[in-house]
Amino acid sequence: MNKPKVAVIGSLNMDIVVETRQHPQVGETLLGEQIRFIPGGKGANQAVAAARLGAETAMIGAVGEDAFGRELLEALRQDGVDISGVKRLPGCTTGVASIYVAEGDNSIVVVPGANYRVSPEDIDENEDKLRRADIVLLQLEIPVDTVFYAAQKAKSLGKTVVLNPAPAQPLPPELFGYVDYVTPNRTELSRYTGMDADGTKLAAAMRRMKEMEAKHIITTLGADGSAYLTEDGEVRTVPGHQVKVVDTTGAGDCYNAGLAVSLAKGRSLREAVEYAALVSALAVTKFGAQAGMPSEAEAERFAAKLKNKTGE
Repeated sequence: MNKPKVAVIGSLNMDIVVETRQHPQVGETLLGEQIRFIPGGKGANQAVAAARLGAETAMIGAVGEDAFGRELLEALRQDGVDISGVKRLPGCTTGVASIYVAEGDNSIVVVPGANYRVSPEDIDENEDKLRRADIVLLQLEIPVDTVFYAAQKAKSLGKTVVLNPAPAQPLPPELFGYVDYVTPNRTELSRYTGMDADGTKLAAAMRRMKEMEAKHIITTLGADGSAYLTEDGEVRTVPGHQVKVVDTTGAGDCYNAGLAVSLAKGRSLREAVEYAALVSALAVTKFGAQAGMPSEAEAERFAAKLKNKTGE
């Protein structure tokens, strides 16, 4: 069987995680307990996850010509991601997310840097990667105009487009018409539809997004699993899996990668959503977004364990 092929267009960030006992007040200086430099960015996270799940994966994005950029590219290379579509920008800093963790909560400041220099011209220059792909996977940590152009280009080439519409922000309404699968969480679904998506109101919000011309709607629900809209407008749910949670960072990125890889293998929407739920559950059992992404073999073992447990 040929390997599924996924092209990821998106962000690469260095996550600088500082752990402190409490969040500093304005003008206050505290001593931190620990600092970690962790490769991240939604695009890069999804590329690593797709590659580990067995897909031939190409990354399109941008980094600066600095130490962080080199480290991020090396991390992708080690996981077998094709990084020839990631441009290096002299005089521009690589994207950085400063994450302060204290008292069981975090605060984050993101400096997009090179990520906001990913342009439609970069999509054209890497058209060969889109042509080879089965699935084109997009998020919103690069300019929206570039995401819109990439979706249009991918559809003109007859490709399947998956949009992870995060972080939520204003989008041209026409974008959804170029998207085959859109994967908001409940908050993002509410933001884009202008409707409450809690509890029994979830189905109505998902149907509203369908009216916005996206072909398939999948809503992630955190520990509660996920839901998808069938062709006849019914909402079906897929439960989450009970696992020991170590770090939820990157779980949503793993979900999107799992969905894309599964769809690229020709599986049904139900099967793809179930696989996405399975691999994202594995992702939270390890520390770090990219470090926690499971391999295809780990996913297969977990699926076999679940099957034996249920007696199917």
